[in-house]
Amino acid sequence: MDIKNTKKRIAILGGGPSGLFIYKRLVESGANDFEVEIFERKSELGSGMPYSSEGANDEHITNVSDNEVPQIVTSMAEWIHTAPAELLQRFNIKPDQFNEYKVVPRLLFGHYLAAQFEILRKAGSKAGITTTVHFNSTVTDMGYDLENETVRIETLDQNNKEFDYAVICTGHNWPIRYEGKIPGYYDAPYPPQKLVQKLNHPIAVKGSSLTAIDAIRTLARNNGIFEAGADGNLNFELFPDSADFKIMMHSRSGMLPAVRFHLEDSHLSNDSLLTQEEIEEHRKNNDGFLSLDFIFEKDFKEIFREKEPEFYERIKGFSIEDFVEHMMDLRERLDPFQLLKAEYAQAEKSIKRKESIYWKEMLAVLSFAMNHPAKYFSAEDMQRLQKGLMPLISIVIAFVPQKSCEELLALHQAGVLDLVPVGADSKVEPQSEGGILYHFRDENDENQSVYYQTFVDCVGQPHLAYNDFPFRSLLSQKAVSPARLKFKSPKEGSVASMQGQDSVEKNENGDYFLNVSGIAINDNFQIIDQYGAFNKNIYIMAVPYIGGFNPDYSGLDFCEAASLRIVNAILEK
Repeated sequence: MDIKNTKKRIAILGGGPSGLFIYKRLVESGANDFEVEIFERKSELGSGMPYSSEGANDEHITNVSDNEVPQIVTSMAEWIHTAPAELLQRFNIKPDQFNEYKVVPRLLFGHYLAAQFEILRKAGSKAGITTTVHFNSTVTDMGYDLENETVRIETLDQNNKEFDYAVICTGHNWPIRYEGKIPGYYDAPYPPQKLVQKLNHPIAVKGSSLTAIDAIRTLARNNGIFEAGADGNLNFELFPDSADFKIMMHSRSGMLPAVRFHLEDSHLSNDSLLTQEEIEEHRKNNDGFLSLDFIFEKDFKEIFREKEPEFYERIKGFSIEDFVEHMMDLRERLDPFQLLKAEYAQAEKSIKRKESIYWKEMLAVLSFAMNHPAKYFSAEDMQRLQKGLMPLISIVIAFVPQKSCEELLALHQAGVLDLVPVGADSKVEPQSEGGILYHFRDENDENQSVYYQTFVDCVGQPHLAYNDFPFRSLLSQKAVSPARLKFKSPKEGSVASMQGQDSVEKNENGDYFLNVSGIAINDNFQIIDQYGAFNKNIYIMAVPYIGGFNPDYSGLDFCEAASLRIVNAILEK
């Protein structure tokens, strides 16, 4: 009788924060009947793109503090006492004065995550888990052997291997379209080192998200200096050789993201949220769909009934659309920098008193709560979510750190930073000789075409399409399928189709579907093939490719929640 290796072979593709949480769950599972191989494109585990030099310079900071980070092994407050002295010196950190409620430099946080991964590797070894790490290893393809139920991993250096399970944790991906071909055109502000330039002309930034703020902080530092004024406020002064430097943010909403405040529950949970059973019961009575109105009612409005009765009375009769309109109204009426200043003061008070701005916190909780079951929304509800609620959520829960706000306000005060509302139909036209033409309708509804020598696309991580999926073998094997949602009402589907919406399709049974971005997955993050069957061996938590079914990018909270489901599913087998 053949004695073969009965240990499960598990591949983790990507050793950033997602891979870190998968590995943590495996190590802490109490089992050791598996072997792990980690394929990491860089030479370090833990930091991923956002917390390494690929995503940050020294000036970039996290928008979460230590107390808001899900438990890994040790807290940052503990680790900081063991961190290398030169690292602490570089970021001017004094361990005895470390504040777990304050944001930290992103590169410092990357070192913390790398240290956590190292602790986990040692714990894994102690528990009898064999872990092999392939550094500087780019996975180029993945295929599935249906007969043997194995996953084939191919790497750039031809190190091809077979596994029982694979978890795709490849993280961020910023497709390059014009960068390098069009002088002065940047498809993303990452890695930020490329923006360390002296530029004596106006720069166009597309977007007003945290991604845009990253770019602004880097560009400003190389063309001027921030200094504290006599009144305690931050001032900015241009260098003489950058006298014509200016940053123009172009925003579809014409709004800036909201400021970070004190969270009552730092891990975005709430005892009053709907349970899995309640969601399933609701779907049973609603043709299998999860109603957006139901989740808005139960996971948002109802929570205020006891906690903030006055606020509840104000919004209890509101539909989602009413609520969005109500909350956006003030933002639309006020100048964005005037609002930023007011929110900064409000957030300062919130942090000082350790009092939450509760409706904003609950909006973050709602966003996180509906992220996982969003795949059960009808197409109609997904369109309402995309059009109404998500734009509000993305502004309110950006949690812009105080330091970033101070710099934005200083730049605006110095006449160096402005925001241009451009609407949804604006267009960026690359110019072959360099730079771009920005086409948009201004506030007076007049057409504008403005030339910029330098352009930085800062709309944030794009939701990538099904055809952008990087593993071509899985595509050709039809082992993955496009993410799509069914219209509850055939009439609504027909209307959407007749309106010429490219994303609407009709199948052979006459049902209408809305194609959303990325690939289809089930509740355990397993890929679904083109016949509707899930693959019990391949899991994905790389957000750019599952954004259609998981519309909220919740960072480390998402990593913590998704990793639990994935590892439970692998180890149950």
